[in-house]
Amino acid sequence: MSIHTYLPAVFLSEVILPSTECRITSTNLTSSKKTPYYCFEEAEFNHESLILLCFNNNNEATNNISEFAVLARILSKTKQPMGSVIYRLQTLTRVKLGQMTEVSDNYFFEYVDLEDFHTSYQEEIKAMEMIFKSLNPDKFTQPKLMYQTEQLKLTMDPSKFSDICAMNLNINPKEKISYLEEINVFQRLLMVLQDIKKLDLDKDVEKKINDELNKTLAENQKEYVLREKMKIIQNELGQKAKKESEIEEYREKILKCKMPPLIEEKALLTLSRYEMAGNFSGENGMLANYLDFMISLPWSNYSCDNNDIEDVSRILDKNHYGLNKVKQRIIEYLAVKILTGRNPQTILCLVGPPGVGKTTLAISIAEALGRKFVKQSLGGLSDEAEIRGHRRTYIGALPGRILKGMVDAKTVNPLFLLDEIDKMTQNFRGDPASAMLEVLDPEQNAHFSDNYLEEPYDLSQVLFITTANELDKIPETLRDRMEIIHLSSYTEQEKVEIAKSHIVNKQLAIHGLESDKFEITDGALYALIRGYTREAGVREVNRYIGTLVRKSIRKILSDKELKVVINESNLEDYLGKNLFDFTGNEHKDQVGVATGLAYTQYGGDTLPVEATYYLGTGKLMLTGKLGDVMVESAQAATSYIKSHMEEYKIEPNFFNTHDLHIHVPEGAVPKDGPSAGITIATALLSAITKRYIKKDLGMTGEITLRGNVLPIGGLKEKSIAALRSGLKQILVPKDNMRDLDDLPQEVKDNLIITPVEFVNEVFNLALLQ
Repeated sequence: MSIHTYLPAVFLSEVILPSTECRITSTNLTSSKKTPYYCFEEAEFNHESLILLCFNNNNEATNNISEFAVLARILSKTKQPMGSVIYRLQTLTRVKLGQMTEVSDNYFFEYVDLEDFHTSYQEEIKAMEMIFKSLNPDKFTQPKLMYQTEQLKLTMDPSKFSDICAMNLNINPKEKISYLEEINVFQRLLMVLQDIKKLDLDKDVEKKINDELNKTLAENQKEYVLREKMKIIQNELGQKAKKESEIEEYREKILKCKMPPLIEEKALLTLSRYEMAGNFSGENGMLANYLDFMISLPWSNYSCDNNDIEDVSRILDKNHYGLNKVKQRIIEYLAVKILTGRNPQTILCLVGPPGVGKTTLAISIAEALGRKFVKQSLGGLSDEAEIRGHRRTYIGALPGRILKGMVDAKTVNPLFLLDEIDKMTQNFRGDPASAMLEVLDPEQNAHFSDNYLEEPYDLSQVLFITTANELDKIPETLRDRMEIIHLSSYTEQEKVEIAKSHIVNKQLAIHGLESDKFEITDGALYALIRGYTREAGVREVNRYIGTLVRKSIRKILSDKELKVVINESNLEDYLGKNLFDFTGNEHKDQVGVATGLAYTQYGGDTLPVEATYYLGTGKLMLTGKLGDVMVESAQAATSYIKSHMEEYKIEPNFFNTHDLHIHVPEGAVPKDGPSAGITIATALLSAITKRYIKKDLGMTGEITLRGNVLPIGGLKEKSIAALRSGLKQILVPKDNMRDLDDLPQEVKDNLIITPVEFVNEVFNLALLQ
């Protein structure tokens, strides 16, 4: 037994035995750190095409290598289009690996030939015959090789016979390593016999399992077939009669609905198609859904309006405090309807901040008129099909929200509330706001077209009311079709009255507390509204009164008190420290501090503006998180004062040698708008001329470079805030005097409202000599 010189080696994860031919693709090899087929080229050119086939488990070149390998000769190679190479090899003999070396990034091994060991030739022949009797195609990975074993048997070569049988047995490839390590031919033949018997046993177990499975499946299949036959027989006997009854019922409902002639004709035509459709047809369900929808739509069912104007007025006053403009408009609508006998084409849009009662007002209007109430929220709507519906050709098609609402109303003249109409969006699915044009146009909605219904539907008898928080976000074409009614924020007095008349009683009823066991004083309500809420409406007031009622119930049960009274002195015991502190007026006259009036989403508030100067180069600094419009107002006010230096006795070089700083406190709160123009100009002139500003005076108005005072918005809210803050007088643009009729009487009685047309008038009234 001699040691042979080094030969190149390749590493395979599956064992290949001697005396067989095999094919190896170069892309599956890990024999070299260079190209995969480099070791084959080395074998062809330098080692007479001899190469070692080594075996491992983890496909790494030098780890976990078996010490037994196979010597093989390269017979041919075939290049593939993708660059790989297929090598055809003839395996020769078993070898045992010796020392390994690495040359030019290739692995080489010394090796020793292993000769087969024969114990008894007769025993080997007998074992071969036993193996051959046990062979059948099921036991081979390649059944055609069974005939090759027949030829090998005739050659009487037990070694080759055992290797070919083992190589092609249908067993785990990794188990074949034991055949490679065994040099005793008789033992290898016995191992083949053992594996064949194991395969026979596995086959028997598999056959038994399959027989049981087939038996179970046959029984289930038989039961299924019988059930299906019973179903068909039952359908033949009863389905026809059932469908005839169903069709007759549909026909009666269609005729009872009193649809317009053309639509009734289409409904009967659809019914005929449904009658002809098979029970298991896909169209059957679609036609049934369409007929159900047409029947469920109200076609001639009207609700009787309440024509008693005084009764309608009483119901509206009972449910809502104030809101006189809206109530008057509803009374006008009813009066016109009574006089003409027709439904006035009225589409109202209630615009106002959150919580002022837009939605609940619509419910009250429906109650007062005696109409059914339907609501559809449009917030976040981005698909036009949500308004017009889907065409019935689509699977899962549905009608739009408008006709769904009509189905819910069950009358042709409900009050239909379209909530949050300013919050619709548009995208690639279409623009729902454009689809709403037909719904809210009195000239078109008598023939509203829904894609699902595919026929015109009359919406002219519907009283549409829409709500919005911001009018600017409604497209102009849609806004033009509606009558806009503004709902401004409530005054403190209105909030107190609402709380006393509605909210307290509502919370007592919700929590089951008797009214004689709970009392809250007017002073406590004022303190609650001022210190714990900052809103235009009354939602927070409602929540806090609910909190007071719950805490009172707990106190009644735990402390055995007969009645709980909430007043200003004990309010903090129930709700904790104040959350808000509305800006009040200055306690004394000051230089460089003017009080402005602001309008926010929570209502009105006072806004102090501070101005000062110091040595510098003429720069203007603006702080307080001011928006672009407010910054421009400050620049306009500064320019006006600069252009009238002589008139106000300001030194000629003052603006070249001093920097100006204007600040609006509460710097974390964004502020914008032009209405602080005269306030900034007054504070700036006061700081420069050292003249005091009246402490109990507020102002609002836009300033121009010529000193004109332009009108502003939100006068009602601003005047309410001025009164709440303790101011005695406010200066407003002269053009805003037309808005005085909208102010609460409480404001008119307790606040001096002075109109101004030019900024000089503001300076004369605000600055002390």
